[in-house]
Amino acid sequence: MNNRPHPHDPSGSTPSPRRRGPGPFTLLVLPGLVTALAVAGFLTLTGGFDPDSTQAATAQPNSADQVNASYGPWLRKAAGACAVLSPSVLAAQIDQLSGWESDSGEPGRSGIAAFTDAAWKRWGKDDDGNGRSSPLDRPDAIMALGRQDCALATKVTTLRTDGTVSGDLVELTLAAYAVGEGEVVKAGRVPASASTYVGEVKSRLAHYAGFDHEDAGDGTGQTADTILAAPVDTLTVTSPFGSRVHPLTGVTKLHTGVDFGAPQGARVSAARQGRVVFAALTKAYGNRIVIDHGTIQGKRLETTYSHLSALQVSAGQTVRTGTPIGRVGSTGLSTGPHLHFEVIYGGYYTDPQPWLSSGH
Repeated sequence: MNNRPHPHDPSGSTPSPRRRGPGPFTLLVLPGLVTALAVAGFLTLTGGFDPDSTQAATAQPNSADQVNASYGPWLRKAAGACAVLSPSVLAAQIDQLSGWESDSGEPGRSGIAAFTDAAWKRWGKDDDGNGRSSPLDRPDAIMALGRQDCALATKVTTLRTDGTVSGDLVELTLAAYAVGEGEVVKAGRVPASASTYVGEVKSRLAHYAGFDHEDAGDGTGQTADTILAAPVDTLTVTSPFGSRVHPLTGVTKLHTGVDFGAPQGARVSAARQGRVVFAALTKAYGNRIVIDHGTIQGKRLETTYSHLSALQVSAGQTVRTGTPIGRVGSTGLSTGPHLHFEVIYGGYYTDPQPWLSSGH
Protein backbone atom coordinates (compact mmCIF):
# COMPACT_ATOMS: atom_id res chain seq x y z
CA MET A 1 0.00 0.00 0.00
CA ASN A 2 1.06 3.59 -0.61
CA ASN A 3 0.68 6.61 1.58
CA ARG A 4 -1.30 9.14 -0.44
CA PRO A 5 -1.53 12.90 0.11
CA HIS A 6 -4.91 13.59 1.64
CA PRO A 7 -7.17 16.24 0.09
CA HIS A 8 -7.01 19.55 1.86
CA ASP A 9 -9.89 19.98 4.30
CA PRO A 10 -11.53 23.39 3.71
CA SER A 11 -12.65 23.45 7.34
CA GLY A 12 -9.07 24.34 8.22
CA SER A 13 -7.77 21.09 9.68
CA THR A 14 -5.17 19.02 7.87
CA PRO A 15 -5.86 15.31 8.40
CA SER A 16 -3.06 12.80 8.27
CA PRO A 17 -2.48 10.90 5.02
CA ARG A 18 -4.75 7.92 4.59
CA ARG A 19 -3.85 4.51 3.32
CA ARG A 20 -5.99 2.83 0.67
CA GLY A 21 -5.34 -0.58 -0.78
CA PRO A 22 -5.60 -1.33 -4.49
CA GLY A 23 -9.11 -1.87 -5.81
CA PRO A 24 -10.20 -4.17 -8.65
CA PHE A 25 -9.22 -1.63 -11.27
CA THR A 26 -5.66 -1.29 -9.92
CA LEU A 27 -5.20 -5.04 -9.85
CA LEU A 28 -6.44 -5.43 -13.37
CA VAL A 29 -4.00 -2.92 -14.80
CA LEU A 30 -0.96 -4.63 -13.31
CA PRO A 31 -0.54 -7.46 -15.86
CA GLY A 32 2.25 -9.83 -15.09
CA LEU A 33 2.06 -9.29 -11.33
CA VAL A 34 -0.93 -11.51 -10.80
CA THR A 35 -2.02 -14.65 -12.59
CA ALA A 36 -5.29 -14.97 -14.45
CA LEU A 37 -6.49 -17.39 -11.79
CA ALA A 38 -5.80 -14.93 -8.99
CA VAL A 39 -7.63 -12.19 -10.85
CA ALA A 40 -10.63 -14.40 -11.44
CA GLY A 41 -10.71 -15.46 -7.79
CA PHE A 42 -10.49 -11.88 -6.58
CA LEU A 43 -13.24 -10.69 -8.90
CA THR A 44 -15.48 -13.57 -7.91
CA LEU A 45 -15.14 -12.68 -4.23
CA THR A 46 -15.93 -9.03 -4.91
CA GLY A 47 -18.90 -9.77 -7.15
CA GLY A 48 -17.19 -8.42 -10.27
CA PHE A 49 -16.90 -11.73 -12.16
CA ASP A 50 -19.53 -14.19 -13.27
CA PRO A 51 -18.17 -17.76 -12.84
CA ASP A 52 -20.39 -18.87 -15.71
CA SER A 53 -19.14 -16.20 -18.09
CA THR A 54 -17.05 -17.25 -21.08
CA GLN A 55 -15.31 -13.87 -21.23
CA ALA A 56 -11.56 -14.05 -20.59
CA ALA A 57 -10.55 -12.99 -17.10
CA THR A 58 -7.64 -11.04 -18.52
CA ALA A 59 -9.78 -8.70 -20.65
CA GLN A 60 -8.55 -5.12 -20.46
CA PRO A 61 -10.74 -2.84 -18.30
CA ASN A 62 -12.17 0.46 -19.46
CA SER A 63 -14.13 3.31 -17.90
CA ALA A 64 -17.42 1.50 -18.40
CA ASP A 65 -16.14 -1.37 -16.26
CA GLN A 66 -15.57 1.00 -13.38
CA VAL A 67 -18.38 3.54 -13.73
CA ASN A 68 -22.00 3.02 -14.69
CA ALA A 69 -22.58 4.84 -17.98
CA SER A 70 -25.45 6.76 -16.42
CA TYR A 71 -22.88 8.82 -14.48
CA GLY A 72 -21.46 10.18 -17.75
CA PRO A 73 -23.94 13.08 -17.97
CA TRP A 74 -23.27 13.97 -14.33
CA LEU A 75 -19.50 14.00 -14.90
CA ARG A 76 -20.03 16.10 -18.00
CA LYS A 77 -22.39 18.48 -16.23
CA ALA A 78 -20.05 18.94 -13.26
CA ALA A 79 -17.00 19.50 -15.46
CA GLY A 80 -18.94 21.89 -17.70
CA ALA A 81 -19.16 24.45 -14.92
CA CYS A 82 -15.61 25.63 -15.68
CA ALA A 83 -13.19 25.45 -18.58
CA VAL A 84 -10.32 23.79 -16.71
CA LEU A 85 -12.06 20.54 -15.77
CA SER A 86 -12.95 17.60 -17.97
CA PRO A 87 -15.17 14.61 -17.11
CA SER A 88 -12.13 12.33 -17.20
CA VAL A 89 -10.34 14.43 -14.57
CA LEU A 90 -13.29 14.16 -12.19
CA ALA A 91 -13.65 10.42 -12.82
CA ALA A 92 -9.92 9.82 -12.30
CA GLN A 93 -9.99 11.90 -9.14
CA ILE A 94 -12.86 9.85 -7.71
CA ASP A 95 -11.03 6.66 -8.67
CA GLN A 96 -7.98 7.83 -6.71
CA LEU A 97 -10.07 8.91 -3.72
CA SER A 98 -12.26 5.84 -3.34
CA GLY A 99 -12.02 3.50 -6.30
CA TRP A 100 -15.68 4.46 -6.92
CA GLU A 101 -16.68 2.73 -3.69
CA SER A 102 -19.23 4.54 -1.53
CA ASP A 103 -17.32 3.67 1.64
CA SER A 104 -13.78 5.00 1.38
CA GLY A 105 -12.89 3.12 4.56
CA GLU A 106 -11.73 6.23 6.37
CA PRO A 107 -13.54 7.58 9.44
CA GLY A 108 -15.05 11.00 8.95
CA ARG A 109 -15.22 10.82 5.16
CA SER A 110 -18.20 9.67 3.15
CA GLY A 111 -19.10 8.67 -0.38
CA ILE A 112 -17.15 8.25 -3.58
CA ALA A 113 -15.61 11.73 -3.29
CA ALA A 114 -14.59 11.26 0.37
CA PHE A 115 -16.22 14.42 1.70
CA THR A 116 -15.93 15.50 5.33
CA ASP A 117 -19.04 16.92 6.99
CA ALA A 118 -17.55 20.42 6.86
CA ALA A 119 -16.68 20.17 3.17
CA TRP A 120 -20.08 18.73 2.32
CA LYS A 121 -21.84 21.59 4.12
CA ARG A 122 -19.97 23.97 1.84
CA TRP A 123 -20.19 22.16 -1.50
CA GLY A 124 -23.02 19.64 -1.27
CA LYS A 125 -26.48 20.11 -2.79
CA ASP A 126 -29.45 17.94 -3.74
CA ASP A 127 -28.40 17.80 -7.39
CA ASP A 128 -30.31 14.64 -8.28
CA GLY A 129 -33.56 16.07 -6.87
CA ASN A 130 -34.38 13.12 -4.64
CA GLY A 131 -35.19 15.32 -1.67
CA ARG A 132 -31.89 14.98 0.19
CA SER A 133 -28.37 16.29 -0.12
CA SER A 134 -25.97 13.45 0.61
CA PRO A 135 -22.36 12.55 -0.24
CA LEU A 136 -23.63 8.97 -0.53
CA ASP A 137 -25.78 9.97 -3.53
CA ARG A 138 -23.32 9.60 -6.38
CA PRO A 139 -24.77 12.37 -8.59
CA ASP A 140 -24.70 14.75 -5.60
CA ALA A 141 -21.08 13.78 -4.86
CA ILE A 142 -19.96 14.21 -8.49
CA MET A 143 -21.54 17.64 -8.75
CA ALA A 144 -20.17 18.77 -5.38
CA LEU A 145 -16.64 17.68 -6.33
CA GLY A 146 -17.04 19.61 -9.58
CA ARG A 147 -18.06 22.75 -7.70
CA GLN A 148 -15.11 22.42 -5.33
CA ASP A 149 -12.64 21.82 -8.15
CA CYS A 150 -14.03 24.67 -10.25
CA ALA A 151 -13.67 27.08 -7.33
CA LEU A 152 -10.05 26.01 -6.97
CA ALA A 153 -9.52 26.23 -10.73
CA THR A 154 -10.74 29.82 -10.70
CA LYS A 155 -8.28 30.70 -7.94
CA VAL A 156 -5.24 29.06 -9.53
CA THR A 157 -6.11 30.58 -12.91
CA THR A 158 -5.99 34.04 -11.34
CA LEU A 159 -2.74 33.18 -9.56
CA ARG A 160 -1.14 32.01 -12.80
CA THR A 161 -2.42 35.04 -14.70
CA ASP A 162 -0.81 37.46 -12.25
CA GLY A 163 2.41 35.44 -12.20
CA THR A 164 2.16 34.16 -8.63
CA VAL A 165 2.32 30.52 -9.74
CA SER A 166 3.27 28.67 -12.89
CA GLY A 167 2.32 25.32 -14.36
CA ASP A 168 -0.51 23.37 -15.89
CA LEU A 169 -3.92 24.54 -14.64
CA VAL A 170 -5.28 21.02 -14.13
CA GLU A 171 -2.21 20.03 -12.13
CA LEU A 172 -2.37 23.24 -10.08
CA THR A 173 -6.06 22.66 -9.38
CA LEU A 174 -5.44 19.09 -8.23
CA ALA A 175 -2.55 20.27 -6.07
CA ALA A 176 -4.72 22.92 -4.42
CA TYR A 177 -7.33 20.23 -3.75
CA ALA A 178 -4.74 17.93 -2.18
CA VAL A 179 -2.77 20.32 0.03
CA GLY A 180 -4.54 23.67 -0.12
CA GLU A 181 -4.18 26.84 -2.15
CA GLY A 182 -1.70 28.30 0.35
CA GLU A 183 0.84 25.53 -0.25
CA VAL A 184 0.61 26.05 -3.99
CA VAL A 185 1.20 29.79 -3.57
CA LYS A 186 4.16 29.13 -1.25
CA ALA A 187 5.78 26.81 -3.78
CA GLY A 188 4.85 28.91 -6.79
CA ARG A 189 4.02 25.68 -8.61
CA VAL A 190 2.78 22.18 -7.79
CA PRO A 191 4.43 21.56 -4.41
CA ALA A 192 6.31 18.35 -3.72
CA SER A 193 3.73 17.42 -1.09
CA ALA A 194 1.06 17.20 -3.80
CA SER A 195 3.09 15.58 -6.57
CA THR A 196 2.13 12.01 -5.66
CA TYR A 197 -1.58 12.81 -5.61
CA VAL A 198 -1.41 14.72 -8.89
CA GLY A 199 0.54 11.91 -10.52
CA GLU A 200 -1.89 9.24 -9.36
CA VAL A 201 -4.89 11.14 -10.72
CA LYS A 202 -3.17 11.79 -14.05
CA SER A 203 -2.18 8.13 -14.37
CA ARG A 204 -5.89 7.24 -14.36
CA LEU A 205 -7.03 9.79 -16.96
CA ALA A 206 -6.67 7.51 -19.98
CA HIS A 207 -9.05 4.98 -18.48
CA TYR A 208 -11.84 7.56 -18.37
CA ALA A 209 -11.15 9.40 -21.62
CA GLY A 210 -14.36 7.99 -23.10
CA PHE A 211 -16.41 10.27 -20.88
CA ASP A 212 -14.86 13.29 -22.61
CA HIS A 213 -16.26 12.19 -25.96
CA GLU A 214 -19.30 10.00 -25.42
CA ASP A 215 -22.65 10.64 -23.77
CA ALA A 216 -24.36 7.98 -21.67
CA GLY A 217 -27.50 8.39 -23.74
CA ASP A 218 -30.63 6.78 -22.36
CA GLY A 219 -28.82 4.44 -19.97
CA THR A 220 -29.65 1.33 -21.98
CA GLY A 221 -26.31 1.03 -23.74
CA GLN A 222 -27.71 2.93 -26.72
CA THR A 223 -25.50 5.91 -27.52
CA ALA A 224 -27.01 9.35 -27.27
CA ASP A 225 -26.42 10.11 -30.94
CA THR A 226 -29.36 7.87 -31.85
CA ILE A 227 -31.76 10.02 -29.81
CA LEU A 228 -32.11 13.40 -31.56
CA ALA A 229 -32.26 14.58 -35.16
CA ALA A 230 -30.55 17.77 -36.32
CA PRO A 231 -32.72 20.85 -35.65
CA VAL A 232 -31.19 22.77 -38.60
CA ASP A 233 -29.89 21.51 -41.92
CA THR A 234 -26.21 22.25 -41.25
CA LEU A 235 -24.77 21.91 -37.75
CA THR A 236 -22.14 24.64 -37.86
CA VAL A 237 -21.14 25.30 -34.25
CA THR A 238 -20.41 28.97 -33.55
CA SER A 239 -20.39 28.63 -29.75
CA PRO A 240 -20.21 25.25 -27.97
CA PHE A 241 -21.71 24.10 -24.68
CA GLY A 242 -19.62 25.07 -21.66
CA SER A 243 -18.22 28.02 -19.75
CA ARG A 244 -17.80 31.19 -21.80
CA VAL A 245 -17.88 34.99 -21.62
CA HIS A 246 -21.24 36.19 -22.94
CA PRO A 247 -20.59 38.38 -26.00
CA LEU A 248 -23.12 41.02 -24.91
CA THR A 249 -23.19 40.97 -21.11
CA GLY A 250 -19.49 40.18 -20.56
CA VAL A 251 -20.45 37.74 -17.79
CA THR A 252 -18.63 34.40 -17.59
CA LYS A 253 -21.13 31.60 -17.04
CA LEU A 254 -22.24 28.24 -18.36
CA HIS A 255 -23.41 28.44 -21.96
CA THR A 256 -26.32 26.07 -21.55
CA GLY A 257 -26.63 24.99 -25.14
CA VAL A 258 -24.92 25.04 -28.53
CA ASP A 259 -25.19 27.90 -31.02
CA PHE A 260 -25.57 26.73 -34.61
CA GLY A 261 -24.87 29.37 -37.22
CA ALA A 262 -27.53 29.53 -39.92
CA PRO A 263 -28.98 32.10 -42.33
CA GLN A 264 -31.83 34.36 -41.24
CA GLY A 265 -35.10 32.57 -41.89
CA ALA A 266 -33.61 29.07 -42.19
CA ARG A 267 -35.95 26.27 -41.16
CA VAL A 268 -35.81 24.95 -37.60
CA SER A 269 -37.24 21.47 -37.00
CA ALA A 270 -38.23 19.43 -33.95
CA ALA A 271 -35.33 17.17 -32.95
CA ARG A 272 -37.68 14.47 -31.67
CA GLN A 273 -41.38 13.83 -31.40
CA GLY A 274 -43.03 15.42 -28.40
CA ARG A 275 -45.35 18.12 -27.11
CA VAL A 276 -44.67 21.85 -27.28
CA VAL A 277 -44.84 23.19 -23.73
CA PHE A 278 -43.69 26.75 -24.44
CA ALA A 279 -43.68 28.96 -27.53
CA ALA A 280 -43.44 32.69 -26.92
CA LEU A 281 -41.25 35.78 -26.94
CA THR A 282 -38.83 36.15 -24.01
CA LYS A 283 -36.44 38.96 -23.09
CA ALA A 284 -33.15 37.05 -23.20
CA TYR A 285 -33.91 34.14 -25.54
CA GLY A 286 -36.14 36.05 -27.92
CA ASN A 287 -38.68 33.79 -29.59
CA ARG A 288 -38.25 30.49 -27.76
CA ILE A 289 -39.76 27.01 -28.08
CA VAL A 290 -39.54 24.22 -25.52
CA ILE A 291 -40.54 20.66 -26.47
CA ASP A 292 -41.16 17.91 -23.92
CA HIS A 293 -40.16 14.52 -25.33
CA GLY A 294 -41.36 12.46 -22.40
CA THR A 295 -39.15 10.28 -20.23
CA ILE A 296 -36.16 8.14 -21.14
CA GLN A 297 -35.12 5.67 -18.44
CA GLY A 298 -37.20 7.58 -15.92
CA LYS A 299 -35.73 11.01 -16.71
CA ARG A 300 -37.51 13.72 -18.66
CA LEU A 301 -35.96 14.89 -21.92
CA GLU A 302 -36.63 18.39 -23.27
CA THR A 303 -35.15 20.42 -26.11
CA THR A 304 -35.27 24.18 -26.56
CA TYR A 305 -34.93 26.43 -29.63
CA SER A 306 -34.18 30.14 -29.15
CA HIS A 307 -33.63 33.51 -30.90
CA LEU A 308 -36.10 32.49 -33.62
CA SER A 309 -37.39 35.04 -36.12
CA ALA A 310 -40.75 33.25 -36.33
CA LEU A 311 -42.75 30.71 -34.32
CA GLN A 312 -44.66 28.09 -36.30
CA VAL A 313 -46.09 26.06 -33.42
CA SER A 314 -47.96 26.87 -30.23
CA ALA A 315 -48.00 25.50 -26.70
CA GLY A 316 -49.93 22.24 -26.42
CA GLN A 317 -49.24 21.18 -29.99
CA THR A 318 -47.86 17.69 -30.69
CA VAL A 319 -44.98 17.46 -33.17
CA ARG A 320 -43.08 14.69 -34.88
CA THR A 321 -39.34 14.44 -35.51
CA GLY A 322 -38.53 16.87 -38.32
CA THR A 323 -41.71 18.95 -38.01
CA PRO A 324 -40.96 22.59 -38.94
CA ILE A 325 -41.42 24.63 -35.76
CA GLY A 326 -39.83 28.02 -36.52
CA ARG A 327 -37.26 30.08 -38.39
CA VAL A 328 -33.71 31.07 -37.49
CA GLY A 329 -33.39 34.64 -36.27
CA SER A 330 -31.60 36.99 -33.90
CA THR A 331 -34.27 38.00 -31.40
CA GLY A 332 -33.48 38.57 -27.71
CA LEU A 333 -29.85 38.90 -26.53
CA SER A 334 -28.19 37.89 -29.78
CA THR A 335 -25.38 39.20 -31.98
CA GLY A 336 -26.60 37.67 -35.24
CA PRO A 337 -28.79 34.97 -36.80
CA HIS A 338 -28.28 31.58 -35.17
CA LEU A 339 -30.12 28.82 -33.32
CA HIS A 340 -29.41 28.43 -29.62
CA PHE A 341 -30.27 24.76 -29.03
CA GLU A 342 -30.44 23.14 -25.59
CA VAL A 343 -30.92 19.62 -24.26
CA ILE A 344 -32.33 19.27 -20.75
CA TYR A 345 -32.17 15.73 -19.36
CA GLY A 346 -33.46 14.96 -15.89
CA GLY A 347 -33.75 18.68 -15.18
CA TYR A 348 -30.13 19.49 -16.06
CA TYR A 349 -28.57 21.07 -19.11
CA THR A 350 -26.24 18.71 -20.95
CA ASP A 351 -24.05 19.09 -24.02
CA PRO A 352 -26.41 18.72 -27.01
CA GLN A 353 -23.81 17.65 -29.54
CA PRO A 354 -23.41 13.99 -28.48
CA TRP A 355 -27.21 13.63 -28.64
CA LEU A 356 -27.42 14.66 -32.28
CA SER A 357 -27.29 12.06 -35.06
CA SER A 358 -25.09 14.26 -37.23
CA GLY A 359 -23.55 16.41 -34.55
CA HIS A 360 -20.07 14.89 -34.56
